[in-house]
Amino acid sequence: MSAIDEEPTPAGTLTLQTLAMPKDTNPQGDVFAGWLMSQMDLAGAILAQGIARGRVTTVAVGNMAFLRPVRVGSTVSCYAEASEVGRSSIRTMVEVWLTRVESGEQVKVTEGEFVFVAIDDRGRTRQLSRV
Repeated sequence: MSAIDEEPTPAGTLTLQTLAMPKDTNPQGDVFAGWLMSQMDLAGAILAQGIARGRVTTVAVGNMAFLRPVRVGSTVSCYAEASEVGRSSIRTMVEVWLTRVESGEQVKVTEGEFVFVAIDDRGRTRQLSRV
């Protein structure tokens, strides 16, 4: 928990980092929400695969909150943490922060919850192994 006077910082582990490119934007130069959600899904999946020690699939997305637009050229960083691990599912929270090109300042863009289920080679749900 941070003190009131502290600047907010990303929660979780830096799992994915990319650059917002012109092909991912609208005519005004802002990144499409769908592109941002796909990056978040990838980041959550990377974390979930590590926990599941194998293949996972996205089964739910929820609680999205978009706080500000992302401009082309911004460095987009996705931070993920597991909030719950069940018998076969992994619930993750993913935050997206960007680094402003001009100032180097980090600002939070969005956050969301992504739920993954461990699956076998046939695509059927499998139980997570406990270590």
